[in-house]
Amino acid sequence: MKLLPRIFSIMALMTALASGLTSCDDNTSYADRLESETKHINRYLADQKVVGHIPENNEFEAGPDAPFYKMDSDGLVYMRVISKGDTENMAKKNDLVYIRFTRYNLADYTDGKLPEGTGNSDDVTYPEQFRYQNTTSQNSITWGEGIQVPLEYLGYGCEVDLVIRSQAGRNEDIANVIPYMYNIRYFKSRI
Repeated sequence: MKLLPRIFSIMALMTALASGLTSCDDNTSYADRLESETKHINRYLADQKVVGHIPENNEFEAGPDAPFYKMDSDGLVYMRVISKGDTENMAKKNDLVYIRFTRYNLADYTDGKLPEGTGNSDDVTYPEQFRYQNTTSQNSITWGEGIQVPLEYLGYGCEVDLVIRSQAGRNEDIANVIPYMYNIRYFKSRI
C-alpha cells in the first residue's frame, strides 16, 4: 500500500518536469528559463545583505535587517531569519507543520520593490501544511524541499524570508521555472 503514494508522487513530479520542458515558448529553451531565473534571483539579492554560508553553531543573525544566508552549495535556498522561534521546540520527522505565508514572484521584482504577494498570511480559513521530512506525503512533495529548510535550524514559531529557486519549490514552480521570495511562519499541529 505504501508503494502507491510513492508512484503517485513520482508521476506528479515527472508531469511537472515534463510540463516545464514543453511549456516553454518556441523561442525559449528550458536552459534559457533557468538562466533568466538566476538573473531574477541575483537582481533581488543584489539589493540585500547576503552571507555565502550557514553560520557556525547556527548562530543566525535575526531581524528584518538580518542578512540572507545561502543554505546550500547550489544556491537553491537563501534564508533571512526574522525570528528564531522556540528553539526548545524543534520539528521532528513526520510532524504536521502548518504555515502562514506570503510569496512574491521574483520575476516581477523591479526598482527595489516586491510585487503584490499571494498566500494565506491574513486568511485563517486557508490552512496550508506539510509533513516535515516525509518524502511520501503528497503535501510535502507539492511544497518542495525548500520550504522545509528553516525547520532544520529554527524552532516552531519562527518567521523567515526565503528565496527559493524553482528546483526546490512547489511543483508548478518547477514546471514554470519561477523563483519566489516567501515570508513564512511555522506552527506545530496540536493534533
